[in-house]
Amino acid sequence: MRYPKLLCFLTAFLVSTASVVSATELNIYSHRQPFLINPFLEAFTEKTGIKTNVVYSTKGLAQRLKAEGKNSPADVILTVDIGRLYIYQDMQLLAPIVSDKMKANIPAHLRSADNTWFGLSKRSRIIVTAKDRVEVGAIKDIEDLADPRWAGKICVRPGSHVYNRALLASIIAAHGLEKAEAWATGLVANLARRPQGNDRAQVKAIYEGQCDIAIINNYYFGKLKYAEDTNQQKWAQALNLVFPNQGADGRGAHVNISGGGVALHSKNKAAAVQLLEFLTDAEAQTLYSEINFEYPANPKVPHTAELQSWGRFVEDQLPILRIAELSRDAQKIIDRVGW
Repeated sequence: MRYPKLLCFLTAFLVSTASVVSATELNIYSHRQPFLINPFLEAFTEKTGIKTNVVYSTKGLAQRLKAEGKNSPADVILTVDIGRLYIYQDMQLLAPIVSDKMKANIPAHLRSADNTWFGLSKRSRIIVTAKDRVEVGAIKDIEDLADPRWAGKICVRPGSHVYNRALLASIIAAHGLEKAEAWATGLVANLARRPQGNDRAQVKAIYEGQCDIAIINNYYFGKLKYAEDTNQQKWAQALNLVFPNQGADGRGAHVNISGGGVALHSKNKAAAVQLLEFLTDAEAQTLYSEINFEYPANPKVPHTAELQSWGRFVEDQLPILRIAELSRDAQKIIDRVGW
């Protein structure tokens, strides 16, 4: 008769032990490459003792999470681009986050209305120009890229990439569908070559003289400037940076975000929120700037000296969710104009 009691005791002990173990580990599904987020996670573990495990993929994680359902091991979702965050929200894969700290750290236009996701860092889609071939001040706004004076001068990656689709969505929000399509038509007419490659490839093309102007995310400049490859350093040295729409009547430069949320069926929601709170606080927000050359999403955290040295940066205050809502319209325009 003792054995059933002993079995019950052991079962209770193992269940209790398992809950302790699970509470000291977090499983992260990440669209960001591990080397980009490891410094943040290591700092979090050092501060809290909570271990993190990362599953990385550029695509398919939302579908995996949906298929796993209540059996999913995921606790935290980390993504780049509002479009990907919106997929998780649309598929109802995120849990509401109750955190006064996060709401205080992240402004309303960079988080969802239902608090299921929050922006963690900002990246601006900026213009870069050849130092020796484009006069400083000749280009001020993103709209200027449709001016026929730049015919045959512009390089850009394909419009269907999420970075450019988001940019076009911001132009739709500012000017409406008709004017946004006219801008995209003008941009395509000004291209020096068919859209190809990533943002680094556009900078290389300027250095090689294939074009004089390109559109890139701001952090690529920092990565090239401090690259181990001296050739890439030379590419950066050949550029001037233009943060568009900075004038007194300008709306500010378009921004996108990296962001995160808590998985709907996380077994460790309190620890998951603890990680996200850490990522919105000053230590991690400064790391985003120092390591990744991104802008803090927390407005109380000052820009690093390096980012300040790049020039004036006023961001578009458009609610970031609007970018996701307009992405389908943006893609239709991209298809029509052949970008």
